[in-house]
Amino acid sequence: MHKAGSAKANTEMILGGNMTKALLYLAVPIMINNLIQTMYNLTDTYWLGKLQTTRMAAISLVSPMQNVIINFGQGITMAGAILISQYVGARDKDNAKAMANHIFVCSIIFSVICGLLCFFFTPDIVGWLGAEGDVYTLGITYIRIVICDLPFLFMINIYSAVSQAQGDTFRPMQLNMLGIIINMILDPLFIMGFKWDIAGAAFATFLAKVPCAAIAFYAVTKGKNEIKINLKGFRFSMNMFKNIISVGLPTALGNSTMQLGFLLMTKNVLMYGDAAMAAYGIGNRINGMITMPANALGGAVSTIVGQNIGARQLDRAVDSYRKGRLMSVIFLFVLGMILSMFLSRHIVGIFTHDKSVVLMASDFLSIMAFWCFTNGVYNTTTGLFNGAGNTIVTMIVEATRLWIWRFFTLYIFRTYFHMGVESVWYCVVASNGISAFIIYILYKAGLWRMRIGRFVNAHN
Repeated sequence: MHKAGSAKANTEMILGGNMTKALLYLAVPIMINNLIQTMYNLTDTYWLGKLQTTRMAAISLVSPMQNVIINFGQGITMAGAILISQYVGARDKDNAKAMANHIFVCSIIFSVICGLLCFFFTPDIVGWLGAEGDVYTLGITYIRIVICDLPFLFMINIYSAVSQAQGDTFRPMQLNMLGIIINMILDPLFIMGFKWDIAGAAFATFLAKVPCAAIAFYAVTKGKNEIKINLKGFRFSMNMFKNIISVGLPTALGNSTMQLGFLLMTKNVLMYGDAAMAAYGIGNRINGMITMPANALGGAVSTIVGQNIGARQLDRAVDSYRKGRLMSVIFLFVLGMILSMFLSRHIVGIFTHDKSVVLMASDFLSIMAFWCFTNGVYNTTTGLFNGAGNTIVTMIVEATRLWIWRFFTLYIFRTYFHMGVESVWYCVVASNGISAFIIYILYKAGLWRMRIGRFVNAHN
């Protein structure tokens, strides 16, 4: 692993160094960081899987609800990473620092308000999803505890955004590694040792975030990075707020509407029973790990594109996208074939011993793994659009992926092909493939360049 360098050295590499090295330098820590984030839920799933299927069903049901809020808030921090990276590429440190301050204020206020609203309305939402009995009770217990970690989670995300904008993805990875180590220690202690059941899993996840958030706050205010948060003499800028909204709101809406779509998908899966719900949750979590290289390369492309646009090096920005896309597609194709043909049932068996769940989850995972290379196209192209600040296009494509293509193909497979629960499995890969094709066509049409002129004109 390449050791984290200074912000100046990272920027020089991004703007003038070897592109493949720059992509890997940024992407590998992002991938590990994403893996660490996924491990929070996977750790909960592993230990709760030793109790009853209803526990896994409850987490699978309510996790999209939590993700709606998290992904909406991440639109703000993603906007920060994009805008700060463009200022860094333009060598405009004053505006980069001012933008970091605005991202901090907006994110923390949002996290507190949403946490309170979610806490009070959880029973209504879980009931609307169709949960009953133990799944209903356990789902409310879990989400009400983990939602309390939102301010701490957003503090960590702010630190990650500010660091990534400067080309440092290594230190945020280290910070999240600490969090998952704490969570892995507390999970079996609270669930099996103290017999706290699903509440133990939730408390473990919550408590793991607290020390990480404290470290993140110190690092982003007192640390070594050139871009720091300093609220002394802070003055609210309507222009910067508008920039955050124009870049972040589309991302937030796209991500949150995607998660709302997942909520409706869980409602469709639950009609096939708790075992199907558990299989859906396990399959999605493992698939999230499979597609992490695509997500990581998409994040790396976004940062590199943002800084090179700030430096007015459009050819280099495009080169980073093309190389990132090729790397992502090749890696996912090979990995997907191996998992689909040989390993899916063995991996699922780690998380549950329920034979019906293993059968359904391994079937779901095999299908998704076989077609996961389409995520390589989708995520890296999305990174190009996001890095250029054109998040409206990615919002529309992301929203239609769930709300149009996924539910349309679900209806076709269920109604005309009578595929039962497998209609859910196949509608996932079909909608992903359609959306990857659409955003690639939009790239070829040149729509990713739409917002570039605004930034360049603002710095003339």
